[in-house]
Amino acid sequence: MRVLGVDPGLTRCGLGVVDGGRGREVACVAVGVARTPPEDELSSRLMAVADVVEEWMDAHRPEVVAIERVFSQHNVRTVMGTAQVSGVVALAAARRKLPVAFHTPSEVKAAVSGSGRADKRQITMMITKILGLVEAPKPADAADALALAVCHIWRAPMAARLAEAEAKAAEIARNHRARLKAAAQATRRS
Repeated sequence: MRVLGVDPGLTRCGLGVVDGGRGREVACVAVGVARTPPEDELSSRLMAVADVVEEWMDAHRPEVVAIERVFSQHNVRTVMGTAQVSGVVALAAARRKLPVAFHTPSEVKAAVSGSGRADKRQITMMITKILGLVEAPKPADAADALALAVCHIWRAPMAARLAEAEAKAAEIARNHRARLKAAAQATRRS
């Protein structure tokens, strides 16, 4: 499975492409950052990020796009920019009929480091080790994008099995309710 991980940001948007193999095998394909100048108009900045993301999607042909889920921060302007970039990335993926998965920061940290409270330095160190990179990806946004991709590769099979089990449980419950209803109706008729 090839995953494009995206750490959304308006000034720096981290991008990382990772291939997943058997078990927990992962390999870095590409890593980088889309940058936009803070003094530019918002629409120009969003278009610039979209252009880079689309180039990455076309060049690397991911099967899934994993985006960090936006969460409430103290700086509303930062949250808005991050959310807008997330939307641009999700739209680019949708245009290519690529599934999009959102992962929380703590989910990514736990998958990569074992702790949902790991700091950026720890995530960078772990992702460098996990992917066998010669040097740490810089800036931290790039390392975070790789961590998102690895998180998705490692968690997607479990999430798929969980969804399958939930669907099967729902089907069993529906069948059980139908049998109870039929039994109740048969009892009323007799």
